[in-house]
Amino acid sequence: MKAYIQGAGCISPQETAAGGPFLESVKSYEGNRLAVADPDYKQWIDIKMIRRMSRVIKMGVGASQLSLQDAGITMPDAIITGTAYGCLADTSVFLNKMVTQQEEMLTPTAFIQSTHNTVAGQIALMLGCHAYNNTFVHRAFSFENALLDSMMILQEGNAKHILTGGLDEITDHSHTILSRFGLFRNSISNSADLLQTPGEGTINGEGSAFFVLSSEKGNAVTEMQTPATLYKPSGAVETAVFIKEYLGDVMPDVVISGRSGNADEDMVMGALERKLFPGKAIAGFKHLSGEYPTASAFATWLGHNIIRTQQVPEAVLLSGTAPSAIKNVLIINQYQGTHYSLLLLKAC
Repeated sequence: MKAYIQGAGCISPQETAAGGPFLESVKSYEGNRLAVADPDYKQWIDIKMIRRMSRVIKMGVGASQLSLQDAGITMPDAIITGTAYGCLADTSVFLNKMVTQQEEMLTPTAFIQSTHNTVAGQIALMLGCHAYNNTFVHRAFSFENALLDSMMILQEGNAKHILTGGLDEITDHSHTILSRFGLFRNSISNSADLLQTPGEGTINGEGSAFFVLSSEKGNAVTEMQTPATLYKPSGAVETAVFIKEYLGDVMPDVVISGRSGNADEDMVMGALERKLFPGKAIAGFKHLSGEYPTASAFATWLGHNIIRTQQVPEAVLLSGTAPSAIKNVLIINQYQGTHYSLLLLKAC
């Protein structure tokens, strides 16, 4: 199966929503968490509604509007999202009130807005879209399964344009809990150097990326192949076979690597890159977005823009040299060394 990317929008720790040159300059951070660079949400959301929205809902609505504007359409035929954590801030508010108010006189708003499908539902309400609406909550495969569902619907001919996205947020509570598992470094002075200085742990991230997918080429410049996933491979050999079988005879011009800055995980990724793609341009992205379950959505936005602009920004190039004509971009993402996913993007 395949689909064409008609439009893309991204809200991330970088200025990806500003509409400027493609990653001409990047923002670096200190510490072990990257928060999104919030755009002016008033351009998409009524100011009275903004006050009642949590951050992740605003991120989702903003990125979806950017992708619809990029595609030049106002109403999708379906809305499909992927998220691992959902609306963490509203969940935290509701649980805290349960404790402090001893489960009495609870307002339903925080509970209603704490469910994982709140973002997709809010987008549909704002657009007046009564079509198919689904949210996948499959940990680090959430975005990939949202893409797969979108492609199956397009193949069935039941929709022409599908709005598909992946998003997750950080809250103080979630960051504290995840840090107890040793997932993140104690601190880093410059996030831009994350992938060049592997160590123990990575940095926390968040973001939202949406795409308008279609079965018709139209004005699209990027064709997306069916994603593939692999859970808990036995070792590098099984992962290499997985990648080879997915690619077949295709050799990518650029590989977007899911290196996270964690030395153990990056050692495996580096070995795969050297064995399967010697001399090819290898790009990274988690020093820009941070690590989170649906970070592959940011990588997809990055790959789409590499094809659209026919350039690999210096800020993401880890090794090799990109060819003058970029036809195939392969995204190899990994999350905590257990979730591996592949997505091939082709120039139309």
